[in-house]
Amino acid sequence: MAVPVVADPTGDSMPGAELSAFAHQSMELLARRDPELYRLLVADLRRQTDTLMLVAASSVADPSVLACEGTALMNVTGEGYPGARFHAGCGVVDDIERLAVDRAKTIFGARYANVQPHSGSSANLCALFALLSPGDTILGLDLDSGGHLTHGSAASVTGRYFNSVAYEVDEQGLIDYDGVRAAAERHHPKVLICGASAYPRVIDFARLREIADEIGAYLLADISHIAGLVAAGVHPSPIDHAHITTTSTYKQLYGPRGGLILLGKDANAPSPGGKGTLEQLMQRAVFPLAQGTPNMAAIAAKARAFAMVGTEDFRNLARLIAHDARTLAEELAARGFRVLTGGTDTHMVLLDLQAQGMSGLVAERALEECLIVTNKNRIPGDTRPARITSGLRLGTNTVAMRGMRAPEMRSCADLVRRVLDATDPLTDTDYALDPAVRGVVADTIRDHCRSFPLPGYPSR
Repeated sequence: MAVPVVADPTGDSMPGAELSAFAHQSMELLARRDPELYRLLVADLRRQTDTLMLVAASSVADPSVLACEGTALMNVTGEGYPGARFHAGCGVVDDIERLAVDRAKTIFGARYANVQPHSGSSANLCALFALLSPGDTILGLDLDSGGHLTHGSAASVTGRYFNSVAYEVDEQGLIDYDGVRAAAERHHPKVLICGASAYPRVIDFARLREIADEIGAYLLADISHIAGLVAAGVHPSPIDHAHITTTSTYKQLYGPRGGLILLGKDANAPSPGGKGTLEQLMQRAVFPLAQGTPNMAAIAAKARAFAMVGTEDFRNLARLIAHDARTLAEELAARGFRVLTGGTDTHMVLLDLQAQGMSGLVAERALEECLIVTNKNRIPGDTRPARITSGLRLGTNTVAMRGMRAPEMRSCADLVRRVLDATDPLTDTDYALDPAVRGVVADTIRDHCRSFPLPGYPSR
């Protein structure tokens, strides 16, 4: 096949193979000059390909996304926005950022997108610090009910800089919308935050907007965990319900570490104090209010990820993510685990391990020994600290990308049950694991990973 020819900014032409050759040479250079670091990079690549990743907050970026992050765009300093940079030499990166913005708006049906935030947390902070003054009140989902640190947790700057109050889930583990309304009427927050990091059910964004409108608050929707399901139409979208929507770009968009701010029909609504529109406010909120130079390599990687999200293949993947999660929840419940809320509508499954007499930390460590990667998580009413917890959070983003379906989810549930049955929790932080079970389960996981390799990644 002939090597494609692309236009060079100087007007000349260059072979498309030049970039890939540069990337290959760069990796060879790293291996020669820093073999210790190179060895560690290889080791983690092998870990990722040979383990069953069930961490709900992660996914696997396509190699073409990873390629963007390793380009010479890392060298470009470009404070500001396309056409209005504070440095010269930004013509090409202007086009890249415009491309990322256009693709983000398309996949989410948004009227405005800012692709510069360095993370989902950064996107939240940009929005909140632009909308609020010190001491203003925010109302968000309680951390133990599935909320996020940046939704007002005392451990976060949002819980220290603002007057943070929380709403919770009910006895079934579902968001108590009447409780949200009551809290909103009692505290009159300026911003109502919805979205979650450990809530497995559909969120009623329309109902939350009604509550926000009743008290004159802005609604901020953080969809970091469900952004892929939203973009694919598997979960309702908040874009035209929330005043502002934020997300990370790596969890379920299979992109780089980064954040994204989106606006729907309220893009031209007045900002607080009437100084311009929300769209103009969000432009200033990221730069210059909260960030300086954007990571242009990450923005290129976002553009690539957004292109993939806009395909029918991704929509099929999103449907599989949700189907795998439902199956996993059902199978774990059938094996005696208490599944919070009785199931899931998303990619996420939450287990209460109190009946097993072990902490989330013990379960997490025992499973990792057997090549099953999960994460401990606090649950409603948890009496254990955040580094210990009584719960376990699992997610299906990566196993769905591997192509695993219902039979494999049943096998996963079997393996989780087998490992935890073979684990003797000596304390909340220490345990004994049957070595024979460890060996059998680890071998089974390696077989699964070889049978369902990560697309585009090396497989052994």
